[in-house]
Amino acid sequence: MSAPDSRPLVPDWLAVPDDANALAPLVWPASAARDAEGELRIAGVAVSALREQFGTPLYVLDEQAVRARAREVREAFESAAARHGAAARVYYAGKAFLSTEVVRWVSAEGLAVDVATGGELTIALAAGADPGRLGLHGNNKSVAELEAAVAHGVGSVVIDSPIELERLAVVAERRGVVQRVLVRVNSGVHAETHDFLATAHEDQKFGFPLADAPAVVARIRELPSLEFIGLHCHIGSQIFGTAGFAESAARVVDVHAQLREGGEVPVLNLGGGFGIAYTSVDDPTPIGELATGIVDAVARECEVRGIPVPNLAFEPGRTIVGRAGITLYEVGTVKPVPVTDDLTRVYVSVDGGMSDNARPALYGAQYSARLASRTSDAEAALVRVVGRHCESGDIVVDAEYLPGDVTPGDLLAVPATGAYCFSLSNNYNAVPRPPVVAVADGRARVIVRGETIDDLLARDAGIPTPNEDTV
Repeated sequence: MSAPDSRPLVPDWLAVPDDANALAPLVWPASAARDAEGELRIAGVAVSALREQFGTPLYVLDEQAVRARAREVREAFESAAARHGAAARVYYAGKAFLSTEVVRWVSAEGLAVDVATGGELTIALAAGADPGRLGLHGNNKSVAELEAAVAHGVGSVVIDSPIELERLAVVAERRGVVQRVLVRVNSGVHAETHDFLATAHEDQKFGFPLADAPAVVARIRELPSLEFIGLHCHIGSQIFGTAGFAESAARVVDVHAQLREGGEVPVLNLGGGFGIAYTSVDDPTPIGELATGIVDAVARECEVRGIPVPNLAFEPGRTIVGRAGITLYEVGTVKPVPVTDDLTRVYVSVDGGMSDNARPALYGAQYSARLASRTSDAEAALVRVVGRHCESGDIVVDAEYLPGDVTPGDLLAVPATGAYCFSLSNNYNAVPRPPVVAVADGRARVIVRGETIDDLLARDAGIPTPNEDTV
């Protein structure tokens, strides 16, 4: 039996819109616009054409939006660092969304790439990425993954545990190379959106307590097959503002200064986590302001301690691809459900759901939605956009106002789905994963092929394949 729905019927932040067809600034790709007939176009491509060619559900990614944002972020951090006599390197965090095409796009715009598994490493290498501009993360890297990283000449490995430190040293020694490494530390600062919490300890699976860093670094410096190049610290995700970064920088720079007494510490990697707008009320910090605020905070801490500003590294993912993506669905059923004596919620069921966007179910993430195939003058109705899966928690958009005449066959678009939606996609209820289509200059092309039922059956060992020997 499902638990009662404890969510508010209408969230405090959600207001009845003046126009339920309007596209909120900062939430949609800049190229998103309605044509004279009211149909949504992304980079000049009509959503009806996308449905006809590729079907739905469909991930759509604006190539130029990704490229422009990658360039903007890189330039912002490089400029901010240069004002303090330092360099900055921006890594694209591949966990947000990784494909060979995206690796090529961000690499062409001057970004390095951060990967967290052997699979992500393989994709980046297949795209032609320079191994020296790759960074490998992960709290439980296998020996095989460490072997691959060292063999391909990955630029840096982020050490996450004492066991991993020793494993990597053995792998690098066997290969006869010196592997550059960073040490991931926990500053005790955890930030989410516009709030942050600073404590003495952080209870999480990643990294080392700050107090342990000197001993860890001393061990690395004893090992001839490893070269310590700096600290790494990541304080959270979907962060607005710079206060959390500033507090974390004060703590990490203090340890950075201590480590300089025993040798060079050329790099400080402050991770990513920069927030984007998912709804009309979200107000993400402009990237130029973020870059200036974070780098200035590091510079202040370095000045207090009489040390130079190190070269800085950052790992944005969501802010590069999040806004550039939308997911396109077709409406299947529409069901008004009276929830109080004076309020009815319309359940709009679409042909996707938690298999293509698990974030609402996992994190309670909020999204927006708009009719995409047309506009309407109908009075706005409170809706909940839900998926097709056998779970009451299969919610795509928890609360939204759409024109009250939404009907089966309409196309619905959910913006800001470029990050983590495809990455977290799954085959729940034996639903194939959708394709990813890139749009640019009025044209569309597949960059990740969608799955079919035949693909699912091909993995089922209970179905004999042609010419398969049986025992």
